[in-house]
Amino acid sequence: MLELTMAAVSAADEGATAGMLMADAPSEAGAVLRVGRDKTVCRLATPDDWLFVSRVHLEFLCGPDGSWQVTWLRGSQDDPSSEVRLTVGDYAQPIGYGGTVPLPRGGSGEIVVHDRTAPRSVNVGFYHES
Repeated sequence: MLELTMAAVSAADEGATAGMLMADAPSEAGAVLRVGRDKTVCRLATPDDWLFVSRVHLEFLCGPDGSWQVTWLRGSQDDPSSEVRLTVGDYAQPIGYGGTVPLPRGGSGEIVVHDRTAPRSVNVGFYHES
């Protein structure tokens, strides 16, 4: 099982947890959870006017062995207006545009999508049951 929580945070409400969204999916091959502005395909959707987030920005995909990975999907722009960072405990790493990173089994962490033009972010916490 992969559990996700998402909060859209702007400078005005930093630290607030109101409006947090949650989604989960079983760790079965082919299971998918998506984060982005398009509410028709994303289980966790950001505000429509947050254009630093693509229609489908992040995709969490379960592999045949029950492990999960996250991909920052390439959008319509060659140069994205956001940055994406994965944090697990004290370890942090950027996720490249179009890049894929495995999530630790039995672990938790956070993926943050930062707007390059304004003080706002989309914070996606994850917990991957082992």
